[in-house]
Amino acid sequence: MLSTVFPLIYGLIFMALLWQAFKVMGRGFSAAGKPFNASDSRRDRTGKVTIHPELLDGEGRLTEEDLLTVRFSDDDEDKPADRSSE
Repeated sequence: MLSTVFPLIYGLIFMALLWQAFKVMGRGFSAAGKPFNASDSRRDRTGKVTIHPELLDGEGRLTEEDLLTVRFSDDDEDKPADRSSE
């Protein structure tokens, strides 16, 4: 009895998993074909404005302090930096 039912169950599960795999791949292929828009990337998935926790002070308000920024390139320089002395 089990030897006749097992291939049927195995085949049904295999077909269901194969169908799911094609559905997932189809969503990936359709997403890859869409152009990347800056307006879509700025939209939050929740629909609400999200503020990074480090920008809040102890009372939960947006901080007014100057923020430290770091630049890792010399984009604003007219000439490349001389790094031979390093």
